[in-house]
Amino acid sequence: MDFKISDELLHYSIFGRNRKDQHVMLASQQYSRESARDFEETRFVHHSLPQLKVQDVDYSTSVAGLDLQAPFFINAMTGGTEETGRINRVLGILGFLAKIPVASGSVSAAIKDPSVAETFSVIRRENPKGIVFANLGAHHDVENAKRAVDLLEANALQIHVNAPQEILMPEGDRDFRNWLTNIETLVREMEVPVIVKEVGFGMSRETVKQLASVGVKTVDVSGTGGTDFAKIEDNRRPFDRYPYMHGWGQSTVISLAEALSLPEGERPEIIASGGIKNPMDIIKSLSMGANLVGMSNHFLQMARNDKRIEDALTNIRIMEEQTKMIMAMLGAKNLDELRQKDLILGPAVQNWCQARKIDWQAYANRSATL
Repeated sequence: MDFKISDELLHYSIFGRNRKDQHVMLASQQYSRESARDFEETRFVHHSLPQLKVQDVDYSTSVAGLDLQAPFFINAMTGGTEETGRINRVLGILGFLAKIPVASGSVSAAIKDPSVAETFSVIRRENPKGIVFANLGAHHDVENAKRAVDLLEANALQIHVNAPQEILMPEGDRDFRNWLTNIETLVREMEVPVIVKEVGFGMSRETVKQLASVGVKTVDVSGTGGTDFAKIEDNRRPFDRYPYMHGWGQSTVISLAEALSLPEGERPEIIASGGIKNPMDIIKSLSMGANLVGMSNHFLQMARNDKRIEDALTNIRIMEEQTKMIMAMLGAKNLDELRQKDLILGPAVQNWCQARKIDWQAYANRSATL
């Protein structure tokens, strides 16, 4: 049974801690193994004759020019303190053993204070040949971005956009005018692929289109349903709180529907993250059209106990096996075939799509076009 403490007690227990340690504590308090509602209410149409054996399933994918053995990865989380450095070490080990990509948390802490650089670079030290993503906020310039990439010897750079979090963060940014032009410069100047990601507030098709217009080739829509950074930052405020901002944004399922409503030739590659808890959530995201799925808090809970690395690795192996099993049950040999399977979106997503003039019924009848 998960132990929960009251918001009031939690609020007073975090003061005196480093901000990154506060984030880990508050994110762990939010964690639930239950699927987010929109994932739970999204259902596959069951067809009884898969005509496929499990051994024939190939779920490999490619994102940002990188070939990946599995369609999920350890998404951006943390770094900057002794505790978070220990967590990143475990994540690096898991990435190495499981051969899945690992994204660091925002490297801005190491840009400001090089003495904490090791709490990030430990990911690469423990995973010398694997795929690693660095992470920075959208306000950082090319020099800082190159420092972040060099620190982790990163294969790609995640740029996070997080306006709601910044607004609620007592020490957060208050000027967002240059984010888009700065992203355009980073895309143009960086030697590694640039991935633009939300942090759990979701994306609209307009946002995805704006990003594509400045050259972004890969977008992580990162919707609600997982870690709520509005609530985290609100819990860090000593007064003048924003409880009505908790839950702000679009779910991951809605964000996928938004992004994938753009014409194929006009949209970037899509990564899904936010509230993804299990292989079925992974499968649903991939079937909607995501190229890759990121999971953060799920892996954070594994990494907080560095004495159980073998258990965490077993958990990843089970996820891999079950993902392939479900694909075989659906009769999908690969991700292209998975995107032709019939999905019924939940009532809340249907209502959203109707209001936004997105064809949600097309998902339900894709096999009829084969």
